[in-house]
Order: sequence, then structure tokens, then C-alpha cells
Amino acid sequence: MDKEQVEQLKIQMQQWVNEAEKFINDIPPVQLYVAVGVVLSTLILLLISIISVELGTSFTDANNGSFNVRLFKGTASNTIVLTGLSGSGKTYLFYQLRDGSAHQGTVTSMEPNEGSFILHSEEDKKGKLKPVHVVDVPGHSRLRPKLDEFLPQAAGVVFVVDSVEFLPNCRPASEYLYEILTKASVVKKKVPVLLLCNKVDKVTAHTTEFIRKQLEKEIDKLRTSRTAVSDADISNEYTLGVPGEPFAFSQCHNRVIVAEASGLTGEISQLEKFIREHVKP
Repeated sequence: MDKEQVEQLKIQMQQWVNEAEKFINDIPPVQLYVAVGVVLSTLILLLISIISVELGTSFTDANNGSFNVRLFKGTASNTIVLTGLSGSGKTYLFYQLRDGSAHQGTVTSMEPNEGSFILHSEEDKKGKLKPVHVVDVPGHSRLRPKLDEFLPQAAGVVFVVDSVEFLPNCRPASEYLYEILTKASVVKKKVPVLLLCNKVDKVTAHTTEFIRKQLEKEIDKLRTSRTAVSDADISNEYTLGVPGEPFAFSQCHNRVIVAEASGLTGEISQLEKFIREHVKP
């Protein structure tokens, strides 16, 4: 391109700039501000979309309308949720995991016990260990909505059952467990559930096999009765089991494991094994 062509190009570009300035000056200020706002909003939304794809951001609409944002999809959760009916011994287990003692677990919890710590049994181990974020959610029916605050971040759920007082509590325990197993936040992520039969040190405690079978029978009844409920009433639930077959935990969308423990004596090895399977050291 010779010097004359360059000059012609400069003149042409200057004409375009002058025409653009004239066009902008002719636009009313309000319309101009709106146009700039639209362009900026579009750029911001595009940037958020790119970040969401690159970092794996997930926006989870909780029941209370709030949003839980989780960046870096590849980062595994370290949250273990303890739940179950009141009096099942969840708080004993919480303090055994943290302190190796049940000294503070004698009062029924009305607020979640929450903490991030190295498991007490691992305190003498060498090397860097990943802390576990343990949440003990109160079992009282009026306080159970608090569970929804923690399930979206859960690496695992521990449903604690009182092995001694199991029979009188079989129905309410089954209803609560049914609710958990059909929650979208549990099913979609296939959150593993440990069905932990607590207080097995007592002579009158029922066996884990008996408790498992009774819960399966009760959940089978619940599943049958709830099919009569309209879709509008169970829009946030998933169905359990295989149609036409008796319900079994092996049919669940996520893994359900049955184990035993004694929060009072500190025999919680199966619980600790479950935690470390899903929260790697």
C-alpha cells in the first residue's frame, strides 16, 4: 500500500468517525444510557457463563430462596451430616468424633452442632490430614428444615437410629429417612447414606439386620401410600425402589450402608471408616 492509498484510508476512517459521533450526538441521553446498560449487562452475563463453565460454579436454589454457590467443581466436599430422630445419640457421636469423649452429649440439641476438625482417632497420625466438617442437625421435627441448609454440600449423610428404642420409633424414623432418600439434593448427587444403629452396647438393643428389614418394610408402606398423592405435592421428590417389588435399600439411587456404633462407649470405628471413605485424608 503506497502513501496515497494510506492517506485515502485515513480520510475515509475520519469520515466514519465523524458520522459515528454525529449519530451518537443525535441519540437522546436516556436511550444512550439504556443502550450502554444493555451492552454492559450482556458482557457481565457472558463473563459469568464463562466462569461457570471453567470453574464448575453451581447455583442451587434452596427452599428459602437463597443461593448456595460452589466454585471449583473438582474440589471434593468434606461435610458429613449427622441426622436422625431426637434422642438417637447424634450429639454423643459428634463429640466422640471430635474429642474422643461423650462428655458434652447429654443434652438434646436445639441448634446444629458444627465444627471442622481432624478426627480424634487420627490426632497421633503423622502427615497432613484433611479436616472433616461435621454437622449434627437437631432431630426435632420443627427443626428439620435446617437439614436443607447442609445437604447440598454433603459428602455423606449419617442417619442415626436408636437401637434400643427402635420399635416405638420405627414409623417416624422411616418417614424421616424416606424424606432424605427422596430429596433432589441427595438423589442427584448420589450422596451416600450411612444407616447407623447406635447404642448397640445395650443388652436390649436390636440387631442391625432386624432394624434394616423393619425400616425397609415401613418405607415400602410409605412408598405405596404416597403414590396416591398428587404430583404437585411431591414435585421435589424422587420415587424409591422398583415398581412391583418390595422395597430394599439396594434399590436406592444412592448407596445406603448399614453399620453399628456406640456413642457412649466410643465404639465408632464403622462411622469413622464411612467418613474417611468419602472425605479423603
